[in-house]
Amino acid sequence: MWWRQSGFVCCVLLAVWMPSLHAENAALPDLQNIPLDHLTLPQAEQLFAGYSRELLAAKRSVQSAEADTLIAGQRPNPVLSVGVSSLNLNRGQGNMNQNGNNGLWDKTYNSTLQVSQLYERGNKRELRTSVAESAVKASEFDLKETYRRQGLAMVTAYYDLKLAQETLQIQQMNVDLYDKTLEAAEFRLKAGDVASADVARIRVDALRAKNDMRQAQATLQKAQAQLAYLIGKDHDAASLFVADPWPLPGEESAVQEGETWLTERSDIRAAEVRMQQAQDARKLAESLKTRDLTWSLAYQHFPGQEPGSGPDTVGATVSIPLFTNYNYEGEAARAEVDYNSATDAKEQVRAAALAEMRSAKADLEAAIDKNRRFDMSILTEAQKASDAAEFAYKHGAMSVMDLLDARRILRALQLESASVRADYAKSLFAWRAATHQVFNTP
Repeated sequence: MWWRQSGFVCCVLLAVWMPSLHAENAALPDLQNIPLDHLTLPQAEQLFAGYSRELLAAKRSVQSAEADTLIAGQRPNPVLSVGVSSLNLNRGQGNMNQNGNNGLWDKTYNSTLQVSQLYERGNKRELRTSVAESAVKASEFDLKETYRRQGLAMVTAYYDLKLAQETLQIQQMNVDLYDKTLEAAEFRLKAGDVASADVARIRVDALRAKNDMRQAQATLQKAQAQLAYLIGKDHDAASLFVADPWPLPGEESAVQEGETWLTERSDIRAAEVRMQQAQDARKLAESLKTRDLTWSLAYQHFPGQEPGSGPDTVGATVSIPLFTNYNYEGEAARAEVDYNSATDAKEQVRAAALAEMRSAKADLEAAIDKNRRFDMSILTEAQKASDAAEFAYKHGAMSVMDLLDARRILRALQLESASVRADYAKSLFAWRAATHQVFNTP
């Protein structure tokens, strides 16, 4: 049943979650064996999860955010300073030691070795780490959102290709029918059983049918290229052929109101995390007003200062910044604006999610109604009318114009029926994606 197939699709989607590069490489041979000329939807989703460029870019963003977390959690490195001063520029006197020792270590150079260390106060490192960790969580939810949106785009492209395949098949059948009719009409024309004007009308419609078929071929090629890009098979686009049947309306298509799914939407959760990130960034901006300390330890070697004096000394210093000109008011103001922006963004994303769900719901309900009407009455009646017209024309009871009109109506309804089925399939998956039923990693 179609819902069992859809359940399998959901399982495939939910099974994919941020594989490591090693796991991705290990999965490549299996993906290479997927037959592109008989591609099912679960197989297309496997290729999408393995080769999607958008997913890869989102994974790289997660890795970058993780690297930022490592950076944010580190303490400042100490600074080593080495210096020499008190160089005598008098060539005759040089830096001779008045105590009588003139070795290199005994010359009257003032050599200094100093180590300085910045000591952060105000929980700056912890707050930086918290901000960076929130960025990682947000990027992970962004990855899920990319999976949801691009997964929906892939399914849409899949059913667009199926629609293009059926359209081309209908147009091919139409061309074949016109070729046979034209052949029969020309034979009857030679026998004097039909007017030349009628044959000309059939010939014109046959040429139009061939033009329609050529356009259907171009549409098929574009649909193949679109799906091939999304599943990372650009060089094999011409060989793509989708094999799954259209989903049929059933119990799962019943739409219910409710907002419990909102808390599970990846874009809303990303917005919530970014609001927390902005709040931590606001605290970090406030912590800049807490003065950091820089302490230094120094060793000094300065021989020959006075007879009998020791050449080696040690010392220590502590540096405290003075906020006499600036007290980080700009950083605090910007952090406050960023927090307000994150709050507004959360409400905006929530409203957009509701609008997406309601739009998908309206499209799905309309597609269900149109699909049932075509299955129950419209297409069946049109086929009966076309068959009756063919029978009547063969027995001389109908003009060629009426026959051609009946064929045009049937062809138009066949194409519309395929389009209605495609609309239902795409709106069904759009509603599932909007309500967090598929296209979300666990």
